[in-house]
Amino acid sequence: MIYFDKVSKIYPNSVALEEVTFIVEPGEFVSIVGQSGAGKTTLLKMILAEDVPTSGNVYFDSMDIHKVSKSKLPSFRRRIGSVFQDFRLLPNKTAYENIAFTMEASGRSDEEIRSDIPHVLDLVGLGDKIFSFPRQLSGGERQRLAIARAIINQPDLLIVDEPTGNLDPISAAEVIEIFKKINEIGTTIILTTHNKNIIDNLGRRVITLDKGRLIRDDKTGKYAL
Repeated sequence: MIYFDKVSKIYPNSVALEEVTFIVEPGEFVSIVGQSGAGKTTLLKMILAEDVPTSGNVYFDSMDIHKVSKSKLPSFRRRIGSVFQDFRLLPNKTAYENIAFTMEASGRSDEEIRSDIPHVLDLVGLGDKIFSFPRQLSGGERQRLAIARAIINQPDLLIVDEPTGNLDPISAAEVIEIFKKINEIGTTIILTTHNKNIIDNLGRRVITLDKGRLIRDDKTGKYAL
């Protein structure tokens, strides 16, 4: 469960979030929408403990995220997978090596790495690209590789920030279908996007931000700004 309790973030010349309160239950698929500057990125940074509220609290289950000690932050963050618009792949490593690097950083064994990577690549439709470098992949394939890397350690929560911004409509639709599949096996997903068609076709919960304030929270929402 993610719980934002009256969270505000105030910078010297702007208000990024203002008294934002909501709960995301385990297994939900929630989209966060809003114009540029609405507070979406700040909200995600709060969940990842990359930014600290000016007031209010953010909880992951019963844990106050911003009271987690520095020594425990790495283990906390391993419970969260992240996918971004710009892929953030290691260009000189193959698909296999990109995922293996993440597994090694989490202390997974060589046997687990050899066993798990083919399965996760099959899940995202890249089973035949295991030894391809990012430069040899299309934009949609690179994003699918980024997804495989994000879910390889079976996170409780997947944060997805504008994942289709660099993709054509067909690739974007394929990526969203993968997220739906991941959600169906129990992973909580929080997605930010400007793509109206994606939101409308998902038919899932939509939280709308405007100038840092939560103005709508619809269980089966549409993109309404």
